[in-house]
Amino acid sequence: MSRWVLRVVTAALAGLTLVTGCGGGGGDDGSGEGRRPDGAEVTIRVPADAPTISDAVSLARPGDLVLVAPGVYRESVRIDTERVTLRGESRAEVVIDGQVRRPNGVVVTAPGVAVENLTVQNNTHNGLLVTGSAAAVNALPGDGGYDTGDEPVRLLDSFLVSHVTATRNGLYGIYAFSAQNGVIEHSYTSGGADSGIYVGQCRPCRIVVRDNVSELNAVGYEGTNAGGDLYVVGNRLAGNRVGLTTNSDHQEQLLPQRDAVVAGNLIADNQQPQTPEQADGGWGIGIGVDGGSDNRFLRNLVTGHANAGLVITATADLTADRNRITENTFTANGLDVGWTFPTATRGEGNCLEGNELRTTVPEGLASGASCSIPDTSPTPSGSWRGPAAPAGIPFTEVAAPAPQPELPGARTSGATVVPDVPELPVVEDVALPSPSLLADRARVRTS
Repeated sequence: MSRWVLRVVTAALAGLTLVTGCGGGGGDDGSGEGRRPDGAEVTIRVPADAPTISDAVSLARPGDLVLVAPGVYRESVRIDTERVTLRGESRAEVVIDGQVRRPNGVVVTAPGVAVENLTVQNNTHNGLLVTGSAAAVNALPGDGGYDTGDEPVRLLDSFLVSHVTATRNGLYGIYAFSAQNGVIEHSYTSGGADSGIYVGQCRPCRIVVRDNVSELNAVGYEGTNAGGDLYVVGNRLAGNRVGLTTNSDHQEQLLPQRDAVVAGNLIADNQQPQTPEQADGGWGIGIGVDGGSDNRFLRNLVTGHANAGLVITATADLTADRNRITENTFTANGLDVGWTFPTATRGEGNCLEGNELRTTVPEGLASGASCSIPDTSPTPSGSWRGPAAPAGIPFTEVAAPAPQPELPGARTSGATVVPDVPELPVVEDVALPSPSLLADRARVRTS
């Protein structure tokens, strides 16, 4: 059956759910493909109204809900209609499976889209990609990443990712690239061969990453060339190879990375061998800053890293300046804070204040690099010997996720309205997390 015929038939099906907010009678919607109540919200059910998720999405119009019944859907879904909600009836039992041959599980290229309460797995690139970049969408299987080159920056505007499980994907689990005004929340990522959650190439981002568990990835969270009202708050980034990185990279535009807030996160025991081995060999590090500037790290609990709790370094031509590290607790790390610049590039104005820590390289940073120093004060550099990274495992062999919470009202609620601009956290209200933060959702137990 052609998609055009399917759309006509589906629009007329008695079983198709119509929810009207203000009443109103039916009328031609102008497409010549059936009638719906004026302004009505339509729920398109898979497989009752359309046999695949892709078919259902092709029927959807702005404001519609695509509601997916339990099953394994071996497809790649692209949402290019604005303000569509894609939701699973069961987070664990609605599975979009790439079979390790499709690049992406779900690709969002339209504004105002919500993706909720489902699992994306076994994709060669990304579980869920939200982007305004054609380079990211069109990357071929086998590519190791995306070089945006001279592609004009186009930021997709407004998105929501909530209660999504992304596991065993060849690059990123949840990937927001060249996108802004969005939220990634209440989600779980594991088995990301690069990182579980990635935010890249946005300024101002106005993105909130909150209340997520990211474990058994090469990196739990990565932010590249991303900043400006970017908040990573209240997440459990534990049991990866590296917990969190914020960095600048010439493969993406909007250099350099600057102005992100990392607050109230548990960043723990990021030295798990049963994880995908990242190409650059990162291991046993809680937080890494590479060529990023004007970032704030506050009230994070950073514990259990054989190499270092927090590292600041720089690329050959991009400095790391004015990063503020305040009111964090560092415990049980080989080294709590280390600043090292192996090239001629140096940083300025990086500072520490009010942290609980024991060891730094160079020594005495807690007193000699307090946040009363001038912004132009040279950042001292030192070196230390960290442990060698053990061999990793293929991303397809990473342990299965622990049970994850369902989106409340997933089967009964209507479409989600994504705000044009998300509500941003009040940093002063973010507290130091407990060591058991979100432990009920995690497979890896921290020490």
